[in-house]
Amino acid sequence: MIIPFNPEAEYILEDERAFLRPLHANDAELFVPYAINEPDTWKYSVSRPKGAEGIRDYVNSTLIARVEGREYPFIIFDKKTGECAGCTRFYDIQPQNQMLQLGYTWYGEKFRGTGLNKHCKFLMLQFAFEKLGMERVEFRADANNARSIAAMKSLGCQVDGILRSNMPLEDGTRRNSIILSILKDEWENGGKEMLKTKLN
Repeated sequence: MIIPFNPEAEYILEDERAFLRPLHANDAELFVPYAINEPDTWKYSVSRPKGAEGIRDYVNSTLIARVEGREYPFIIFDKKTGECAGCTRFYDIQPQNQMLQLGYTWYGEKFRGTGLNKHCKFLMLQFAFEKLGMERVEFRADANNARSIAAMKSLGCQVDGILRSNMPLEDGTRRNSIILSILKDEWENGGKEMLKTKLN
């Protein structure tokens, strides 16, 4: 059943490995250790929170975007360990065009390469296509972020192209962004089953 996107709704996405719930302001405290102890987490991020105050500002800014209906952030828990593992979100949400972007995803070091990301992406893609009725889910990354690009391709994403020098970074340089996407018919015609087989 297709449901209209509602930024005020409390969407819960869950399977045997991953638990995603809407991000709340007090969740910033769970992110503080990552902001302080794992600077490499933010290497390719447009937003690079510095310390406890920086991560609180990071959380608050995306919560404002949720209220405005532009973004919908989730906190990620790894059910295998019971720990907060990271954060992700839907953004640039365009119900009128039946498309959105999926990204701003990060994980703590111990959760990378464990398979958790595929579970999260499966849940989010399934929700976007099968519940929200989206026709296109788009992904973006720094064109130099080989790890992230490989992860997106492994989900079944197709490369659409490169946006050259499309956004400034905090260090004064500008980023080239690679654009990838999955279409609803690709999801329905093999993409979902392909990704499902990778979950185990």
